[in-house]
Amino acid sequence: MSKTVHPYSFRIGILRGWKSRWFNSQKYREFLKADVLVREALTQSLRGTFVESIEIERTPAVFHIIIKTSRPGLVIGRKGEGAEKIKSQIISILSKIKAEIPKDIKISVEEVRQPEASARIVAQMAIESLEKRTPFRRVMKQILEKGMSNRDVKGIKIMLSGRLDGAEMSRKEWLRKGRIPLQTLRADIDFAREEARLPYGQIGIKVWIYRGDKFDK
Repeated sequence: MSKTVHPYSFRIGILRGWKSRWFNSQKYREFLKADVLVREALTQSLRGTFVESIEIERTPAVFHIIIKTSRPGLVIGRKGEGAEKIKSQIISILSKIKAEIPKDIKISVEEVRQPEASARIVAQMAIESLEKRTPFRRVMKQILEKGMSNRDVKGIKIMLSGRLDGAEMSRKEWLRKGRIPLQTLRADIDFAREEARLPYGQIGIKVWIYRGDKFDK
């Protein structure tokens, strides 16, 4: 039987790097647990701000969080209020698990210039439309058109699963446009999995975006 592999982890070391960048053999368990909890909490609190990824870097004195989003103004907030809230949230999470609180917590917000080429942002666009009660077929077609309108996107696939349009039985529906070479390691494929929360249940959303092949110079 075939096994499904996450397209991101499949390409780590070839096209992708780690989203947590640090090394500490003595405090590995503590740092890993803190990274997972911080990333989960920030993903939940920043829902709706079109965050592509949350990356973490550590040095002995600095805890650096890099937030990549297509709506940086919403993340930063007025006069940096959003960044201060994120810092206080991180401190409360670390204190709950009795982890060492770093001397300096640095927040960097980077703008994603091409949101249509990011699978996570495209999935969040689909969530926004579904939660406004837009029919799921129209949402899927709109996502395909938005994605293929970007010149860097060579192919896009979207799959929805759940009680689509409030049906009694859950099912899966998917659409694809262009190429999605999942087994080619040099293929730059972005993948995201999200959930839309609707009155009759959750709708699972999966998005694959193919952005061409990458070759070493």
